Amino acid sequence: MNECCKGPFLCDRTLLKDPCLLPHKGEIDRRTLYCRRREGQIKGRGGQSLLDVADYHLTFGLHRLDNGWIFREWAPGARSIHIIGDMTGWAPDPGFSLEKMTPDGIWEGRFPLQAFTHRQLYRLVIAWDHGRGDRIPTAATRVVQDPHTLIFNAQVWDPDRGYPWRHPAPPPAGLFIYEAHVGMALEQGRVGTFKEFEIRVLPRIKAAGYTAIQLMAVQEHPYYGSFGYHVTSFFAPSSRFGTPEELKALVDTAHGLGLRVFMDIVHSHAAGNEVEGLSRFDGTPDQFFHSGDRGHHRLWDSRCFDYGKPMVVRFLLSNIRYWIEEFHMDGFRFDGVTSMLFHDHGLNRAFTCYDDYFGDSVDLDALAYLYLANRLVHEHFPACVTIAEDVSGYPGMAAPRAMGGTGFDYRYAMGIPDFWIRLLKEFRDEAWPLENLWHELNSRRKEEKTISYAESHDQALVGDKTLMMRLMGENIYHGMERANGSVTTVRAVALHKMIRLITLGTAGNGYLNFMGNEFGHPEWIDFPSAANNWSYHYARRQWSLKDNPDLMFSRLAEFDRAMVDMAKDREIVDAPGAALLFIHESDRILAFERAGLVFIFNFHSARSFSDYFVNAPPGKYGMFLDTDEKRFGGQGRLVAGQVHFTRREQLNGGWGDRLSLYLPTRTALVLSRLEDPPGRAG
Repeated sequence: MNECCKGPFLCDRTLLKDPCLLPHKGEIDRRTLYCRRREGQIKGRGGQSLLDVADYHLTFGLHRLDNGWIFREWAPGARSIHIIGDMTGWAPDPGFSLEKMTPDGIWEGRFPLQAFTHRQLYRLVIAWDHGRGDRIPTAATRVVQDPHTLIFNAQVWDPDRGYPWRHPAPPPAGLFIYEAHVGMALEQGRVGTFKEFEIRVLPRIKAAGYTAIQLMAVQEHPYYGSFGYHVTSFFAPSSRFGTPEELKALVDTAHGLGLRVFMDIVHSHAAGNEVEGLSRFDGTPDQFFHSGDRGHHRLWDSRCFDYGKPMVVRFLLSNIRYWIEEFHMDGFRFDGVTSMLFHDHGLNRAFTCYDDYFGDSVDLDALAYLYLANRLVHEHFPACVTIAEDVSGYPGMAAPRAMGGTGFDYRYAMGIPDFWIRLLKEFRDEAWPLENLWHELNSRRKEEKTISYAESHDQALVGDKTLMMRLMGENIYHGMERANGSVTTVRAVALHKMIRLITLGTAGNGYLNFMGNEFGHPEWIDFPSAANNWSYHYARRQWSLKDNPDLMFSRLAEFDRAMVDMAKDREIVDAPGAALLFIHESDRILAFERAGLVFIFNFHSARSFSDYFVNAPPGKYGMFLDTDEKRFGGQGRLVAGQVHFTRREQLNGGWGDRLSLYLPTRTALVLSRLEDPPGRAG
């Protein structure tokens, strides 16, 4: 129980269903009212909807009309704006100047049809008090980098015909998300493309059984090594991966395979770049951002949006609408929500008490923006999914607004991978505290949907290690032959499967895996930089390891597929939460029931148990999944096809049902009830 929750409270239905929040009801109500008032302010008095407000990309930027072109830009601090590029010989031309149309800084220019042609390069030259600079338009939808000069420019993108969409989005299904990065998805040491991902990687994701893809680094970012999180052009797909049509084809093909496509959307901050990005766009430091120190994220070296400015909210809401309507995205992972919410970005804070959330450290304008973003998506694009990446655990982030929540559909259970890393770093596995593990895997608010994962891209970056790297160490490079019977390999392969199975078996409402981690990819992620002599060696995925049947990587991949198939078949993430059946710390045994399945884990490093009694609902059970199968890289100590019957016995003064099982060391079993148990008297 949270230390701030003291005494018996009865939770009122208008509040989040957590009695510990009752002392903060007044503050929650105040924040909810603030968000609703902010919605009214943003919509205005003209009866606008949030969809009407989300029109920045339709209003600003370069657009072809029937009889010419129109270009608009928002630059309150500008004194003059010229378009320069291929069409002007890269020098200011009076015929390509913009006129200031409104006192609040909206500039406009109208041009004949022959003024611009498809694929021409251009940028803006903006003059302001005491200075001038080159800039990329804020609503540019195509930005490319010159391979020789490395300079970025906007590009006129006006193909003869729009993309011919072929496939509707697949219907909602259990969320099994495959997190992927297009650029590093190939085995070759180079940047992969949208087309290569569509052809080579999508079939792998489909074959692995996942139901959705979460694409990283979609928005344009100059520094490849930022993993896509230092965005400069928010409406432009990164051109290093291909054209907008090639991204659309990727999404379309994914839909044809039954895969939904989510994208990382970065609205928590922006790159500090001035020529390529939004920083000092009109010569002032605070057009899109807070002024002074508040406008700079000291840890990320980036700029912090001022969510109190109506045009900033319009810009960001429009960005959401654009990716849905133009690219048929099925949802978003909102990156860096904690950083948005708190004035100190949540840095160096443990968030152990509810007072940490309901003091004066929360940016109410940021909270209101997240509220509005979810309102926009759910009112106008109800099939789309929103997921919050919030490490703070802010109460109500994924609760409905009617309950005082912010309205995300899901939140990531970010404490779970951190807990796994802590266990592997601080405890021998024979000393893992199982009760603490059970608590961490299942600690969630009932009114908020969560997505669990054992590891994501965060755990694969240089400076950290994936689970398989921690389990195997240097042996991962020479000890993964299928015939290898060393203690290190047997232990690592067994625990890798058990960790993932218990994480999925207890997952709240969805499950995530990062590309390659399902088969224990052997290396970290390190993008090209001066520190590694601009090498792509670690910015790739070694699929050949997974494809080699003589290596344990292939066995881990086969297990992951069987595990995901089981979870989909039994609709585990749509079922009520796991119910603990049995836990024994010294024997290292943990068992629970979910979706009519009984999961039993023997984490003991040395002992296998014969005729071990485990509590279970009454009935007849067959083996559904066995992590020790040889096809999964196990030792094959269990006989397939066995049937188990519960025995009714007197336990602790009452009657109960138990299974008698052989539990090999470092093995997990999943049993499925084969038929309803017969009625019992008394």
